[in-house]
Amino acid sequence: MREQLSFRIFRWVVLVPLGLFVVVPLYTMIMSALKPLRDVQGAFSWWPTRPTLRPFVDIWSTVPLAKYFVNSLIVTSVATVFSALIAVFASYAISRYRFRGRGTFSGVVLSTQMFPGVLFLLPLFVVFVNIDRTLGFTFLYQTRVGLILTYLTFTLPFSIWMLASYFDGIPKELDECARVDGASALGALFRIVLPTARPGIIAVAVYSFMTGWGEILFASQLTNADSRTLSVGLQAYATEANVYWNQVMAAALVVSIPIVAGFLLLQRYLVAGLTAGAVK
Repeated sequence: MREQLSFRIFRWVVLVPLGLFVVVPLYTMIMSALKPLRDVQGAFSWWPTRPTLRPFVDIWSTVPLAKYFVNSLIVTSVATVFSALIAVFASYAISRYRFRGRGTFSGVVLSTQMFPGVLFLLPLFVVFVNIDRTLGFTFLYQTRVGLILTYLTFTLPFSIWMLASYFDGIPKELDECARVDGASALGALFRIVLPTARPGIIAVAVYSFMTGWGEILFASQLTNADSRTLSVGLQAYATEANVYWNQVMAAALVVSIPIVAGFLLLQRYLVAGLTAGAVK
């Protein structure tokens, strides 16, 4: 009984500060988005004295937020689809087949996660510029195609490693039964393994999407005004003359909607996929 009481006290002492650490900034963001700019720049108040929805209207005209939104949606969606698709075949091959260099390949894939992403910025910049120079036209540098390939270099290793661990947890007897019934290797993969591995695939897709949606370092250096994404476009609300803090908060809330909605809808699959894929 005394241990239970101590645990409850400890839990509240830890969870309450952590909860406030998350809730207070979010509450401040929402309240600031409902204030006129003059009130945000003035004395701080916990509740807007003159609440308004005008910042949510002005965010679309102050900067081309709609174009940035479309760019982010295209880049992250395409990168997510290709990341999940390539990871499925690569991880299935690692899990089900024994081939020369299998261990080396798995080790190299996992070792790429040990390096900070900033180390790849200059090499990618040099590679993209030289390829475009060779082709004679802009194809990779400051384009959405180049940004998609960049995000694939970061999401694919983790996706392959995680899905390989998930496939290892699926009995190989299922594949063998499908092969006995006349299914090919791809038929067994698509008809038997993939439906069983749905939580893992969804977890990989959510991870890839979140990685691309909020990334700012590579997006700020490898894009231009036409291919700029949301994470970089939000900086445009800060000009030399003024910073539209209320619009910054409103835009941050708007761009968070896809991530929050996707997480809430796929939370059940995400938790199951991460838990099962992390066992190994």
